[in-house]
Amino acid sequence: MSLIITDECINCDVCEPECPNNAISQGDEIYLIDPNKCTECVGHFDTPQCREVCPVDCIPNDPSNVESKDMLMSKFLQLTAK
Repeated sequence: MSLIITDECINCDVCEPECPNNAISQGDEIYLIDPNKCTECVGHFDTPQCREVCPVDCIPNDPSNVESKDMLMSKFLQLTAK
C-alpha cells in the first residue's frame, strides 16, 4: 500500500525532506503523498521514514491503494532506473 496523510496533519514540514522518492508535497491544506511515487521506503529503508518523524501519527496505509512488498519493490526499481 502507499501511504496517505490524514487531516490530522499539522503541517510541521518534517515528513517532506525525509521521503527518498520525493512523493510528499505541500497540498492546499495539508501535505499529500503521491501514490505513484510512494514505496513505503521499500528499497531505501526498513520502515517508512515519514512515519518515523511524524509527531502526530497521521500517516496510515491508504486502503484504496493496496500494494504488496513485491509491487512496492517493482515501483522502487522503476523510480530509480536510469
